Amino acid sequence: MGTATAPSTTLTAREAPADHTGLPLGLGDRPRPGGLMQTSFEIARRAQGEEIPLRDALRVGATRRIARAYLSFHRLSSLAFPVSLVLSELVTNAIQHSGGTEVTVTMQHEDDLLYAGVTSDVPGNLTFRETSEDAENGRGLLLVMVTVNGLDGTWGVSDDQRTVWCLLPTEGGAQ
Repeated sequence: MGTATAPSTTLTAREAPADHTGLPLGLGDRPRPGGLMQTSFEIARRAQGEEIPLRDALRVGATRRIARAYLSFHRLSSLAFPVSLVLSELVTNAIQHSGGTEVTVTMQHEDDLLYAGVTSDVPGNLTFRETSEDAENGRGLLLVMVTVNGLDGTWGVSDDQRTVWCLLPTEGGAQ
């Protein structure tokens, strides 16, 4: 069997301008504008109280990683922890309580606002539950509310009860 050879080519590196920040579009450390990120995944249909399959449980961690990557790309790393927390709680609720078979996670950064939402293919019944001090669950929506309010954001539920969303200010929040 023969060998193939390519003609020799010399590549020369171009020097970056002295004032080059190393970031595209000359944005420096400001957040990148725009950018819709949406991902959907199937979940197993299950009855209330039935154990969550491992495949579905792993979606929560994957959602956190996707959120951190999106926020890093948009230079909003300072929001990585709270947004990951909010989305993981909302995805967990959708998996655990919706009774549906598909969950969609949406993030969009525009005009100094970050939108993050979780949609189920089945309308839900959003309720706050009374929990005891030592309860191991039942605090997800309270955690979402406290986290979002602590960032001067807003949150809510769509009219069709399929999407729980939040809006967070991003002005000055870039890293």
